[in-house]
Amino acid sequence: MPLQVINNAQTMCSMGTMPSQLVVLPVRLRNASSQPAATIMDHAPMVNIMPFGLCTSPAFPATASATAAANGVLTPMPCIPSTSAPWSPGSPIVKISGIPALRQSDTCQCIWGGTVSIVNPGQVIVNDA
Repeated sequence: MPLQVINNAQTMCSMGTMPSQLVVLPVRLRNASSQPAATIMDHAPMVNIMPFGLCTSPAFPATASATAAANGVLTPMPCIPSTSAPWSPGSPIVKISGIPALRQSDTCQCIWGGTVSIVNPGQVIVNDA
């Protein structure tokens, strides 16, 4: 069973050069592990999804321009995420304010061709022995 994602979860884009953190604003008043719990609607660029270092996607205009200027040698440029659609698929069972909760296995697409995934959901399970 996938873990629920919370504020400060570690994320990664398939076209980025470094991981980032998911920012979940405390607006829905639902916590997990003492942090705001995420929903599939926590996908706003530069609000929820932060940059991933450099973008290696040739579809990203800044990278395309820099690559052209370097005579076709791929030249990654600073990432500016552009995630216009919600995370998918979301929890079919757990809802937060009527919105499906974000799970560790969900992904989000960047319009520049990258897939954003959850590397570490920020939540851990502690078992007492």
